[in-house]
Amino acid sequence: MRRLTITDIARAAGVSKGSVSCALNGQPGVSEQTRQRVVTIAHEMGWRPSTAARALSDSRARAVGFVLARPPRTLGSEPYFMQVISGVEAVLSERSIALVLQIVDDVDAELVAYDQWWAERRVDGVLVSDLRVNDPRVAHLERLGMPATIFGLTKARGTLASVRFDEIVTMKAIVRHLAELGHRRIARVAGRKDFQHTASRGRALRAEIKRLGLVETGTIFTDYSSEQGAQATRELLTADNRPTALIYDNDIMALAGLLVAREYHLKVPHDISIVAIGNSPLYELIEPSLTATERDIVAFGARGAEVLLDLLEDRAPQTVWTPAAELITRGSTAPPP
Repeated sequence: MRRLTITDIARAAGVSKGSVSCALNGQPGVSEQTRQRVVTIAHEMGWRPSTAARALSDSRARAVGFVLARPPRTLGSEPYFMQVISGVEAVLSERSIALVLQIVDDVDAELVAYDQWWAERRVDGVLVSDLRVNDPRVAHLERLGMPATIFGLTKARGTLASVRFDEIVTMKAIVRHLAELGHRRIARVAGRKDFQHTASRGRALRAEIKRLGLVETGTIFTDYSSEQGAQATRELLTADNRPTALIYDNDIMALAGLLVAREYHLKVPHDISIVAIGNSPLYELIEPSLTATERDIVAFGARGAEVLLDLLEDRAPQTVWTPAAELITRGSTAPPP
C-alpha cells in the first residue's frame, strides 16, 4: 500500500501543502474551521501523527540514550540491568520515546558516544549508571549541556539529575543481622573498587563492624562475575582467619559462593552464613534459600526515566530518593558454629 503524503491530503482538502502542514502540526496560519476540516479528512484517509515529523519540527530526537561500560557477558548474566531497562522502557514506551542502548569497553568510549549522540542529535538526553569515584562523566556531561539522570549521583547540578537509594542503611542492616546471630568474623566479596556504591558499602561495613566490636576478615574486589565471585570465595575460605559469614555484592556471586562452600564440604548455614545484596527468584528454589536484600529495581529504573523526561520538559534537575532495600532473612544465615 502506498504511503499517504501531505500532497494527497492537500489535494483531497482543496488547500495548499503549507496549510495542511500548519493544520496537522497545530501551527498558526489557517483558520480553526480549515484546521478541523483538514484533520478530519486526513484521519479519514488513514493519516497518523508522524513521530519523525514532530522530531524535526521541535528539534527533538524523541530518543533517550543509555551507555553501559560493562562486559556483555556480565550484562547477560546479571538481572539488575535487565530490570532497570524494563522500568525505563515502561515509561518511555508510553510516550513513544525510543531507548538507544550501547555497550562499550570503558568510560573513555562512553564519553565518545555522548559526544557523537549530542553532535548528531540522536538523543535528547541520557541515563548514566555505575558512577565512579571522581567520575569524569559528570563534568563532561555538564560541559556538553546534555540532559542526564544519573543512578546514584550525590548532588544534582546544571543539567544533571539523580535517582538513588541509601546503600548505608542496607549494609548496616546486614551487619546487624549477622551480629545478632553471633557472628564476629565477617568478610565481603565486593564489586568493582572504582564504583562509588562499592566504596559507600565498604565505608558502611567498616563503620558498623567497628561500632559493634566485630572483625572484618577481608574484602575482595571483583567484576561481579560468577567466576571472580567463586575465586574470591575460595581465597576467603582458605584464609587462616576464616570468616563465619560472607556478604556478596550481587546475586550471581552469592550463588557461586554457595557452590564453592559445598566444594569445600562446608554446610550453609551451619559452617558459613551467606548474605546477598540483591534478590533473585532462584533464592527460594535452592537449598538453603539465601538471605538477601530486596528493592524494586524496575520502579527504580522507571523513576530514572521520569526524572529525565522532567528535565527534557525544562523542569529543574532533581535528586530523588527511592526506598532503601529490605533485608529478607532465609535459610542461609544462622548462628556460627
